[in-house]
This record gives sequence, structure tokens and C-alpha cells, in this order.
Amino acid sequence: MSRSSGKIGGVVELRPSLLAADFSRLAEHAKEALDAGAQALHADVMDGRFVPPITYGADVVKAVIEATGAVTDAHLMIVEPEKQLDVFAEAGVRGITVHVEADKHLHRTLSRIRELGLEAGVALNPATPVVPTLRHVIPLLDRVLIMSVNPGWGGQTFIPQAIDKIRRLRRLLDSSWSKASIQVDGGVSAKNAGDLVRAGVTELVAGTAVFKGDVASNVAALRKAVEAALAV
Repeated sequence: MSRSSGKIGGVVELRPSLLAADFSRLAEHAKEALDAGAQALHADVMDGRFVPPITYGADVVKAVIEATGAVTDAHLMIVEPEKQLDVFAEAGVRGITVHVEADKHLHRTLSRIRELGLEAGVALNPATPVVPTLRHVIPLLDRVLIMSVNPGWGGQTFIPQAIDKIRRLRRLLDSSWSKASIQVDGGVSAKNAGDLVRAGVTELVAGTAVFKGDVASNVAALRKAVEAALAV
């Protein structure tokens, strides 16, 4: 199957999360999603400190990028993320997202990500407000990631209050003339993808909804939900 090019409807990207893929055939499983029509990959990196689990590091992400050629963003659910920026840049990621809750010097970290020539992103946990958290770093943002589950494990249930939070973020970015992408991660499925897109999401991160079961059918269902939302 040939890979789809471009965003869904020219607006929304589907970015499967490697966290839910079969680690025994990680690159192969990722390729299935890309061949089915996903536009990019999302690497959830956990350190066992900011969140309980440990996942993988820059070497694994680099191997997947080299094997798939996919645009990949790294979501660093780690403490002291500033110490890992250079190694993930060397791994070939297109962007790095750090958690505001884990970074004492967010402005400095975002500036460094941009100095490395990468897209700079901030992630917000479910209990972290959009305002005033982001107001003073908006000019440095290429991406804002709204967590719609508490970070740590895949397969969690979507927190519906995230939709209102996304709407607030959309208004803040628009009023600031920001072109930053809005990404959502956690419990994303074909059932809620339409609501998320209508709220303002431009990047859907889906793990279990892509990799559990038939990947091609799962991606098709997600794409169909997005296209239906965009058609309204």
C-alpha cells in the first residue's frame, strides 16, 4: 500500500504513538501505520521519574526514524529535559515537546530547541491550566500538546474536559496570532477524533487506537472521523 501524502483535509495530521506499537517489531509496525495513511510518528519518552514507567531513549527513536524515514516528534515526559535536547536532535527528530510541569526554565529550554533548528513544543497535564501558563512563551511555540489522560501509560480512558481546554487554547493562540499546532495525546480514538478536530486540534496522537488490531482498518477509521468533522 502506498503512503498517503499531506495532512487529512489539508489541516489535520495523524501521528501514531510508538508507545503502543509492538516493540519486538517496532519499525515494521510503525511502517504499517505510515503506509495506511498516518502522516508522522510520535515518540513518548518516559524516564521513571516524572512518570512511573520507563520507555526508550534517543537511540531507539533514531533507529525508527532511520528505518521508516518518518517525520517524528519526541514527547519528553522526563525531568531535566534540557539535558536531553541535543541527543534527540542528533537522533533526527523534527520537534521536541517538554512538560511545563517538569521544566524550571521553560523559556530557556524552548529557546534551545529552536536554536537546534527543531519545532519547540510544550505539553500540559490535565490539571495544568492553559492560561496563564503559556502566555509568556507563545512566541517560542511551534506546538502545544494537551494531555487528555494523565501521562504515564498507554490505553487510558480519555478525559472529556480536555475538549474545553483545547477550545480555550485555540482562542488563546488565535488572539496571539500564533501558528502553533495543537496536539492532543491520550485516549484518542475514532469515537472522539471528530470532536477534537472541531475543537481546534491539528495533530492527533493515537496509540492503542492505531496499533491494537488491524492497523490499516484503524487508521482508515480515524481518517474517516476526521474527514467527516472537517466536512461539516
